[in-house]
Amino acid sequence: MVDRQDAMKQGPDESSAEAVRVMVVDDDAVLHDCYRRILGSAGDGSFRLFHAERGGDAVAEAKRAAMAGEDYAVAFVDLNMAPMNGRETARRLRRIDPATNIVIVTGAGDVPLAEIARAAGPVDRLFFIAKPFSATELLQTASALAARWRRDRDMAVTHRQLLAQVALLQEQKAELAANESRAVHTAFHDSLTDAPNRLAFQRALEERTRAPGTFATAMIDLDRFKRVNDTLGHLAGDALIREICAILHRAAPAGALVARLGGDEFGLLFDTPDDATAVAACETVIAACSVPLQVYGHGVQAGASAGLVVVEGGDGREPIDVIRRADLALNEAKRQGRGIARRFDETMDDSIRLRRRMERRLIRAIPDQALSLVYQPIVAKADLEIVGFEALLRWHSEDFGATIGPAEFLPIAEESNLIHELGDWVVTEALGRVKEWPGQYVSINFTPRQFHRHQFAQRLLDQTGAAGVTPGRVQIEITERAIFDGTGQVADTLHSLRQMGFRVALDDFGTGYSSLYNIRTIALDCLKIDRSFIDGMGRDREAAAIVHSIIQLGRALGLDVAAEGVETDVQIQALRIAGAQYLQGFGLCRPVDAARARMLAGARFVGAAADELRAG
Repeated sequence: MVDRQDAMKQGPDESSAEAVRVMVVDDDAVLHDCYRRILGSAGDGSFRLFHAERGGDAVAEAKRAAMAGEDYAVAFVDLNMAPMNGRETARRLRRIDPATNIVIVTGAGDVPLAEIARAAGPVDRLFFIAKPFSATELLQTASALAARWRRDRDMAVTHRQLLAQVALLQEQKAELAANESRAVHTAFHDSLTDAPNRLAFQRALEERTRAPGTFATAMIDLDRFKRVNDTLGHLAGDALIREICAILHRAAPAGALVARLGGDEFGLLFDTPDDATAVAACETVIAACSVPLQVYGHGVQAGASAGLVVVEGGDGREPIDVIRRADLALNEAKRQGRGIARRFDETMDDSIRLRRRMERRLIRAIPDQALSLVYQPIVAKADLEIVGFEALLRWHSEDFGATIGPAEFLPIAEESNLIHELGDWVVTEALGRVKEWPGQYVSINFTPRQFHRHQFAQRLLDQTGAAGVTPGRVQIEITERAIFDGTGQVADTLHSLRQMGFRVALDDFGTGYSSLYNIRTIALDCLKIDRSFIDGMGRDREAAAIVHSIIQLGRALGLDVAAEGVETDVQIQALRIAGAQYLQGFGLCRPVDAARARMLAGARFVGAAADELRAG
């Protein structure tokens, strides 16, 4: 055997860091000299040779090299050696380093190729050279396999790096998912009881009101809870809340949503076949809560009262009205002595009777010509030029007072489907007026139910076409609740309206529950800051900060920002400095009738005329 030190002293191959290791295993010393002359004199230092005359020595060197990280690219193995033949040597070398390219060198005519392949595979790393071989054949084989080994090594490194990156990304994805899950859970669950919170309850109620079928909503309030807090402390009060929450989960009907709404108030939402079944279910819950409990070593007689309302889903009922009615029933239960459940009926609410009376009168409002529009200028901040008017609906009724504002009768119109008839009248009247103005647009408010009307966008386009008004002179105003109700229908309608050329403004911005993501994806032109923030600017630092934030948000999203409810010169100056593009309010001009709106539109600017209108 030629020892390793002698082999390592050969030629230019030793000096090159790029040289690959080649093992020569043959019991013929003459052939070793051939390998040295052919591979060792390649001239470019491509190969670093190791020579072994016995298979056992080759296997020992392969083990040492594997431990030291000095892998062999190619092993030339003579088939006919003793005592360990080439087939066995190749098998053991393959087991030590599967990446080594093994070349079986043989002069035998009948070579058991399949048997060798089974022992020393895989076949894509097993090659054969017949003796006698030429120098060119040997050099080309060694060079080709060395290049392949380098590529395979580099690919293996790249593969490991990619796997590490994939593993890291998967770990980060899992961490983000876990964080998101925790954040969502925190947002929709009560920290004390881990029950769904008020937000989760409201969202569930909104979804349930849109679905068909009868369901019940119950408000549950603990009796004499304040006494526990005052006498035993807030920790005891918290423990009692947790106990009651557990009782509610056990006693509530199957499939019911049990939520802690805040303080000692809980909400129940469950399907029911009829009123009697819902009342019985609530009475069962109240009975379960009326038990003695041990709280921090103190005996406490628990108790609760409930108010419920049974509603038919899918009829357009507003969730806030459902909760209001359940609260009225709860108040009645407490008034009657606590510890009982009461179902809402119309006699509990005088306003309900008033609303029904108003609904009957409202049906006659259009044929009796009891409706009118007034127009409030929308001005640009720079020079107070009037760029548009917001059309505001008024109802004149001797039964309910001289003039009724839309906040009082539009909810009634929405419940009774009169809203579509009123909306058509408003659009027709407003379009008739905008034609009289030299270039200003008219801004029209639409309710959520109007946006769910079949082919709302096409209907509005037909109305503007019939009136001879271009869509660009009409701005649609809609509230956050209407846009972000989760149905997607309103978003599609707004997109269609924008494509038709209409302007879209988000009214009362800041008072709803929109998210930055939704605002960015909804087709909008303008954000209108709610008047409550404008009113608080002069005395509330938080309100001023919110106004500035909304203006900056509008700029970042490429949207116009308009401020409503501007009433003082101080507010005007502050909003102009803050960057609100448009202003609207009594401080600039009160709403005026159609004739005075036409006069202001011709004048184009508020100033002396606005002062006169303020005074008047």
